[in-house]
Amino acid sequence: MNFELWKFYTKLQNLIVREEGQDLIEYVLVVALIAFAATVGMTTLAQAINNAFTTIGTSLTNAVG
Repeated sequence: MNFELWKFYTKLQNLIVREEGQDLIEYVLVVALIAFAATVGMTTLAQAINNAFTTIGTSLTNAVG
């Protein structure tokens, strides 16, 4: 039992010391930041397009009416 616990402890220490996982976390954070920026940008773009179509619709309504 103690030997198995020691093996588990050793594997856990190796995982903590390794640095490969840090690269993965950094990539995930960069991708999350890009996704957030894209979402904000698309929301702003969608509002601008909506305003443009509203303006065009109002102009057409006033021209016909």
